[in-house]
Amino acid sequence: MRVLVAAASKHGGTTEIARAIGTALAEARLETDVKPIDEVTSLESYDAVVLGSGVYMGRWLEPAKRFVERNGTALATRPVWLFSSGPLGDPPKPVEGPTDVLGYIEATHARDHRVFPGVLDKGNLGLGEKTIVAAVRAPAGDYRPWDEVKTWALGIARDLGHQA
Repeated sequence: MRVLVAAASKHGGTTEIARAIGTALAEARLETDVKPIDEVTSLESYDAVVLGSGVYMGRWLEPAKRFVERNGTALATRPVWLFSSGPLGDPPKPVEGPTDVLGYIEATHARDHRVFPGVLDKGNLGLGEKTIVAAVRAPAGDYRPWDEVKTWALGIARDLGHQA
């Protein structure tokens, strides 16, 4: 079984979550490719897909939206899991998930959608982003729950008939 893990990431934090998912799937003996979403040209060789996006201003990034629009039919014919990365703080805020993800769940027939807290390094931000972060008082730091990410990925492997 071959699994694609693809993610749209603005500053790399969501890409690192995708890599952790891919590592856990590979540990469960699944052939796994982890790619930036913009580099995926076909789903033909994949039996299952894990698709993720960073969330900004309550929505998935444009590359992830375009990917689902372009590949919705192909995604709906294989097992799909979705994840979002973005809430910050302890406890993570905002509590609610991205406002547009329900449409992606429906379009892909996703088996699950998980929201993982993200990471904010203010040194990586542009001026406009720094202004927004200051206005909403977003806390800097790495809030990604690595054990939870691995547990979720191993659950995907079990759903696909593989154990670590």
